Amino acid sequence: MTVTTVTRQDVIDFLYTEAKILDEWRLKEWADLFTDDGTYIIPPIGEPDADPLTSLFYAHDNRSRLQERAERLLKKEAHVEFPHSTTLRNYNNIIVSNLESDVISVELNFTTHRTKREVMDTFIGKAYYDIVLQNNELAIQYKKVILQLDSLRPHGKISLIL
Repeated sequence: MTVTTVTRQDVIDFLYTEAKILDEWRLKEWADLFTDDGTYIIPPIGEPDADPLTSLFYAHDNRSRLQERAERLLKKEAHVEFPHSTTLRNYNNIIVSNLESDVISVELNFTTHRTKREVMDTFIGKAYYDIVLQNNELAIQYKKVILQLDSLRPHGKISLIL
């Protein structure tokens, strides 16, 4: 596959695969979807353009930090996620642009439902991706998750990957 042969459907299938991997808690595989210089960020609620040098982000991970996060969440010592939550992700209103470019841009709306200990939480928002070809496979170079919530409940934290 080359940049000129990547189709919109290829990108959408890649995103749906990402969602499936996350729902199945295959977090090491999820981290492997990122490029070596990949980043994953979740800015503060209500501040989508916040500066990570002056604001506290829910996540601001480079590739090695992504791997550490994935490995940590899979351990029994990660009490907040052991046993793991049950999650169901839905991606919709997917807009793919720059298919002919070296960097494919994606914007989508998402809903992540999470249930644990008889409590259901729903996270909604937008996600922005830069997707590139790496070793002839699609890979995430950048993922930014914008939560569109009034606040986080019940404890003001995110213990799963959105």
